[in-house]
Amino acid sequence: MAFAFVSSVTPGPNNLMLMASGTHFGFSRTIPHMLGVAGGFVLMVLLVGLGLAQLFEAFPALRLALKIISITYLVYLAWKIATSTAPNGSVESAAKPMTFLQAALFQWVNPKAWTMALGAVSVYVPPTNPIMGLFLVAVTFGVINLPVVSAWALMGVQLRQFLQDPNALRVFNITAAVLLLASLYPVIFDKH
Repeated sequence: MAFAFVSSVTPGPNNLMLMASGTHFGFSRTIPHMLGVAGGFVLMVLLVGLGLAQLFEAFPALRLALKIISITYLVYLAWKIATSTAPNGSVESAAKPMTFLQAALFQWVNPKAWTMALGAVSVYVPPTNPIMGLFLVAVTFGVINLPVVSAWALMGVQLRQFLQDPNALRVFNITAAVLLLASLYPVIFDKH
């Protein structure tokens, strides 16, 4: 439980994007994003535990390809966050929060999610009863992750009142984008 909490609560791509979504769209419009993160990660843990991790051991080039795709996508997301503006309230506004499916699929290109899933499965799933252990690890992450990601979205909502000024919002967006890029440091330099 401690590993699930600490790895879930620390800043990373999911949490920073949820905070930005809470700031831009409010809590209720961010709920599908939160549920997608929590549900997508539980599914990822299950699939990693059921054998996906062995693919990376058998084919190191696959891991490198995933790393390149993940970094490229996160740089793109950082750019989108840095250049986003406040929603203007019109129906025509192009900015929309992530859907459940988008957030669930995002887990597969999120380097922190891969590190967490691989670490949890390799360390906490016992070899004596792997299926039950895998199920318990996945459920533990699901139970702990949802309140944690909700807190990040709420933090974004609380920041909303301070970010009414377009200049303050711009500083926030650039800061969130830089932090998102900084979260790639362990991935780029293999420090995980």
